[in-house]
Amino acid sequence: MPFLIRLVVALVVNAIALALCDWIFDSVTIDGWGPLLIAAAVLGVINAIIRPILLLLSIPLIVITLGLFLLLINIALLGLTDWIVSDFDIEGFWTYVGCVIVLWVVNTAADLVTARD
Repeated sequence: MPFLIRLVVALVVNAIALALCDWIFDSVTIDGWGPLLIAAAVLGVINAIIRPILLLLSIPLIVITLGLFLLLINIALLGLTDWIVSDFDIEGFWTYVGCVIVLWVVNTAADLVTARD
């Protein structure tokens, strides 16, 4: 799949996942389509640039915690997105955990649907 198409698909999948988080959790507030798309784009950029660096630096912690530290990394990246985008709010630790799980499920489903041999 060409890079631009993968980028658009990732943006749409992140937007769908964040909209689903807004629908499921009362503690998630997204004020309209603009902030939703901006949050999806910011999350995509953060996951593309910052996440690999954090994963590389935290390999010992990931191994020691049997991968549980990955959840904290994803929560931190979602929190950074919340901090950057003004009309996108997540309140409470367990809401962050739920949103990370929703993001993971939606992205995994999208990867399965768009995967080609």
